Amino acid sequence: MTFHKIIYTTILLITAGTLHVMAQDPTKPKTEEKAVTEEIEVVRPYKPVLAEAVKLRRSPDLNDVKTYKARFNYSLTDRKLELNSDINKLQAQEVAAEREAELINNYVKGGFGTAKTIFGEAYVNIGKDEAMQAGAYLQHLSQSGKLNKQQSSQQRLSVFGRSIGETATLSGRVNFQRNGLYFYGIDEANPALNPNPEKQTLNFFEAEGEVVNKYTDDPDAFSYAAKVNGYIWSDKFSAKENSIVLNGYMNKRISSFNLGLAASAEFGGTKDSITDVGNNILKLNPYIRLQTHGVKINAGINFVQEFGDFSSTRIFPAVTADFTLIPDYLQIFGEVKGDVNRNSLKQYTDENPWLNSNIEIRNTVEKLSISGGIKGTGGPGFGYKARIYHKRIEDMPLYVNSFSSFNKFDVIYDFGTMKLTGLEGELSVQVSDALKWTGRLNFEDYKPAAETQSWFKPQMRLSSDLLYNITKQISLTASVAIQDDSKAKVYLAAPAKPYLIPDPLNEQVVTVKGFVDLGAGANYKINNKFSAFIKVNNLLDSSYSRFLYYQTIGMNIFGGISYSF
Repeated sequence: MTFHKIIYTTILLITAGTLHVMAQDPTKPKTEEKAVTEEIEVVRPYKPVLAEAVKLRRSPDLNDVKTYKARFNYSLTDRKLELNSDINKLQAQEVAAEREAELINNYVKGGFGTAKTIFGEAYVNIGKDEAMQAGAYLQHLSQSGKLNKQQSSQQRLSVFGRSIGETATLSGRVNFQRNGLYFYGIDEANPALNPNPEKQTLNFFEAEGEVVNKYTDDPDAFSYAAKVNGYIWSDKFSAKENSIVLNGYMNKRISSFNLGLAASAEFGGTKDSITDVGNNILKLNPYIRLQTHGVKINAGINFVQEFGDFSSTRIFPAVTADFTLIPDYLQIFGEVKGDVNRNSLKQYTDENPWLNSNIEIRNTVEKLSISGGIKGTGGPGFGYKARIYHKRIEDMPLYVNSFSSFNKFDVIYDFGTMKLTGLEGELSVQVSDALKWTGRLNFEDYKPAAETQSWFKPQMRLSSDLLYNITKQISLTASVAIQDDSKAKVYLAAPAKPYLIPDPLNEQVVTVKGFVDLGAGANYKINNKFSAFIKVNNLLDSSYSRFLYYQTIGMNIFGGISYSF
């Protein structure tokens, strides 16, 4: 075979193979005249293959084509279109009513302890009422000491009421008090002088009514008040006393000024087996008051007319001033005044219940009293007051042991004008609701007019009280009373009657020692109804005396239960 034949044969084979391949491609049209001109697309169906775990056991319903139609309610408001561009007033939202606390107005308390102590107390009230208030109080306390007939008992009953009207407030009260005791005084140098002490009973009945107009902010307001008080007093023997006191007050405000008048009329009488005294006093106190910008000045006079067994007319100054230097923190005050004090057996027996019979009654004249000091607060819970005073007093009453009955006391008067200079201080501290402390201190210097001493008048007296709430259930109380030495007069022979001028050669001065009296107590609140208490008096168990020959009961402890409702 020649070389040329081989080349032609190879070209022919290649051309034939190419045409064969082109005939098998369906996407390309054939160039031959007899080729099909319509394009045909062949698609094989897709058959998915799922695993056995995800196959559906039933076919979904494709015909569920329900649609949700919401229902709407329309409320059309016919409201006028406002074109006001001003700022509307904001309406305050009403606060929800606070739940009222449950008030417990009544309680009953009872207990007993050493020294044959029996204690009972009760208080009842009608409850919360803005227009009417009424209630009653009852107390009993009895004790016995180691000395012969060293016994005492006291009962108190009080009923009160108040009605608050639109223009005035009416109030009234009725009190009854009974003190039972013995003249158990004993002279340690002669203990057999009082083998059978006499018994004494003091009865007191009082009634009082008052009307006061309600306060108003009117700068030209007229205010008034009126009160009437009367009492009947008697003892186991022949002494009797009665008194009626009428008080009135009127005040007219004119801008920063006040024009007013205070008046009182006291009518009373004291009777005993050989004494009968009528003692009446009329007092008028016109004044003018200026109150503005931390300054308060009250200037007036005190007109006093005595009538009855005593007759005199006196006019005293009545001036007070109060200046605020630092609001709520520091105030300076001063006073210049004079007055006549009506003395009575009720007043004397409240201080010294072992009085003799046929006590002389005279009034005490406070010729001039000048005082001044400072007061204010040192922050929340701290208050203070300090005052210095000087008084000139005529016919000052004093107690002395009777010559005929050493364990009874007569009342004498320091005839003339005695001078008294004193210093008084008060403190009050309240750290929180859990701790509160108060204290008071008095220093007094007496310069008698005719007597050698101011009998039974100590120069220094101190008292203090403490309250500490440990928890809401437990609270502690403590108190202390301290008194300096005082002097007593013992007659060596019977004094002159009537008694006018003392005879130093016929009297002996005895020192009554001072004392310190400590007390403590505790309260435990069991629940809202019940609580328990305990109290200890005279912790030092000292047998001190306030008046000569009369020792107090030593340390005594008593406790009990109280119920609130």
